[in-house]
Amino acid sequence: MTRHQQYIGLLLIGLTVVFVWSAIAPRDLFTWFLEAFPVIIALPLLVFTYRRFRLTDLVYGLIFLHAVVLLVGAHYTYAEVPLFDTLQQAFGLERNHYDRVGHVAQGFFPAIVVREILLRRSPLKVGRWLFFLVVCVCLAFSAFYEMIEWWVALGSGSEAVAFLATQGDVWDTQWDMFLALLGAITSLLLLSASHDRQLRRLGG
Repeated sequence: MTRHQQYIGLLLIGLTVVFVWSAIAPRDLFTWFLEAFPVIIALPLLVFTYRRFRLTDLVYGLIFLHAVVLLVGAHYTYAEVPLFDTLQQAFGLERNHYDRVGHVAQGFFPAIVVREILLRRSPLKVGRWLFFLVVCVCLAFSAFYEMIEWWVALGSGSEAVAFLATQGDVWDTQWDMFLALLGAITSLLLLSASHDRQLRRLGG
């Protein structure tokens, strides 16, 4: 077994453990399903495409971390993660900020995934246009996710309160998209060089 295979195996085991924990007695089952749905869809897709379109180790690691963020939020709901309740009380914060962390993650982790797909499946090369378009895709995805929240709220009424996690902030939607934007830009600034090295080793 190669080092890469060991790495992927560890990620799969870790994700399975977190997924099972998240699914056991979540705070709100409806919210759990909504928040865990991206993981439920993405994991089989990644397994199915592994041999035909293997991603870099960096991307697999980022997907794993994003899945953990989603599954923790799914288990507790984003407005009630205990550690962030403690931080809220300790620092006199107005809200549980796990939801904010989740939306930074919504830009930070997918940015390198989008970057890899564009570099390997489009004519784009490393440069300003790649940076700009990756950020645009991440921001568009964030905006689309806000529309999904809106549609779920219209369809389910009060059951969607935990999913929305606005915590009384009238500007919550704008904050969510702004933080995803910052997350994407930060990810590209911090991780692009490492990503390029891994792509060269992969032959991408």
